[in-house]
Amino acid sequence: QVQLVESGGGLVQAGGSLRLSCAASESTASICTMGWFRQAPGKEREFVATIRWSGGSTYYADSVKGRFTVSRDMAKSTVYLQMNSLKPEDTAVYYCAAGISYYTWLSRSDSSRYDSWGQGTQVTVSS
Repeated sequence: QVQLVESGGGLVQAGGSLRLSCAASESTASICTMGWFRQAPGKEREFVATIRWSGGSTYYADSVKGRFTVSRDMAKSTVYLQMNSLKPEDTAVYYCAAGISYYTWLSRSDSSRYDSWGQGTQVTVSS
């Protein structure tokens, strides 16, 4: 499995921005899809955004569309989540995930389709 390490979380005021990074520890040649999920206290893990590693197609949850942007740097084996216009309801632990099967992309908002997960990074948005 690919090892994933997230960074970039922190505390920000509502309306502010953060950029999360997720670095893969080895070659991403086997990866089809990289996704971002989040989990707030007492809630289920929910899909945020995903990017197809080859080609760069992206897909977003309605709750973040227009505010968040997912991108990748293939040379650095890193995926990013740029988060703008943050709201208190965006507060959560954010996880990146990697899927090696094309079926991950077909079911890209389903966390069970992903094979590897990072340890998570806390994002807190104050009002």
